Amino acid sequence: MSFTGILTAAGIVGVTGLVIGILLGIAGKIFEVEVNETEIKVRECLPGNNCGGCGYAGCDALAKAIANGEAPANACPVGGAGVAEKISEIVGGDTEVVKKVAYVMCSGTCDKASNRAEYTGNQDCVQVAASTGGGQKTCVYGCLGYGSCVKACQFDAIHIVDGIALVDREKCVACGKCVAACPKNLIELIPYEAPVQVACHSKDKGKDVKAGCQAGCIGCMLCTKQCEFDAIHVENNLAHIDYEKCTGCGKCAEKCPVKVIHIQDGGK
Repeated sequence: MSFTGILTAAGIVGVTGLVIGILLGIAGKIFEVEVNETEIKVRECLPGNNCGGCGYAGCDALAKAIANGEAPANACPVGGAGVAEKISEIVGGDTEVVKKVAYVMCSGTCDKASNRAEYTGNQDCVQVAASTGGGQKTCVYGCLGYGSCVKACQFDAIHIVDGIALVDREKCVACGKCVAACPKNLIELIPYEAPVQVACHSKDKGKDVKAGCQAGCIGCMLCTKQCEFDAIHVENNLAHIDYEKCTGCGKCAEKCPVKVIHIQDGGK
């Protein structure tokens, strides 16, 4: 090959490379994904559990929502106040975090709740509820005790003890996975400092409650008559506590004839 041919070939290769480079550069600009620096900084603050307790699909989705102003700085229940403060420094917003904890509204342990059926099969509350017409217990509102909530918890914060689910308050991060997993809607997130809780979820009338459980709310309203702060009311045969009004005096718990109102940390 002559020297001129070599130069021609080299020129063609060079021009081709230049054209390809220009086209790639243009394509890069056209299809460039804009990087949100705020979103990246917020994501670095989040714990990475991807538990969904914030209401978003995971930490990436929450970081994007916070950066776009669609979620508050204190939206992560796992990170708590520490994470909220860091994120607030980046985007501003409220850093106050009301610590919450999951609470199981049932006292129907094996010795207190009677059964109307026997179940053998897959240890799953959803399946048990469906296959037995609401569960094996006489009280169709009670905890089934087959551990769907336990399987859902990533933090080893809930276990089945004596036939009902119990929450380890110190391990619980209020992610809400157990709440979603319970087919009976027995688990709710309440303030960690809530001094008093009602450990029952039955909507039955008193005589029917007594027929199935020795530790069920009978809707007698003695608790409401004792409360000086209008913090407890009976609705649908079940006592409910207004945590905004409750002072933790404990009078409702003292007068409850079936002892389903429990005084927790912070109560008097």
